[in-house]
Amino acid sequence: MGLFNKIFGASETKEEKALPWIPLNSLSQLDEIVEKSKTKPQFIFKHSTRCGISRMVINGLIVNYELTEDQADLYYLDLLNFRQVSDEVGYKFQVIHQSPQLLVIKNGITVAHASHGAINNIDLERFL
Repeated sequence: MGLFNKIFGASETKEEKALPWIPLNSLSQLDEIVEKSKTKPQFIFKHSTRCGISRMVINGLIVNYELTEDQADLYYLDLLNFRQVSDEVGYKFQVIHQSPQLLVIKNGITVAHASHGAINNIDLERFL
């Protein structure tokens, strides 16, 4: 609760929606993503924990994401802590590194990707 809420007595707290994140922190997971993409879409969100734009975009994703774990897998890649994994994502899925970035993987290949504010403009349901 923020200072103004304490001072002015606001008692309502905003509960943050939890997404079904799968931490992406090892190179071996990339082969798993390729295999799993043959049966359902795989989304990789590359996030920089030190970037204000990245924080804004992830907040938008949290608010707007409506898919279930049965429909798609959603991976979270902290690219500062797992730089080698981030680099390999670019090589394996043929995208130039950007941050923040969202990749959509189907049948082993990248079928869509976006960075920065364009991430929240991708209609993820069309890839189901």
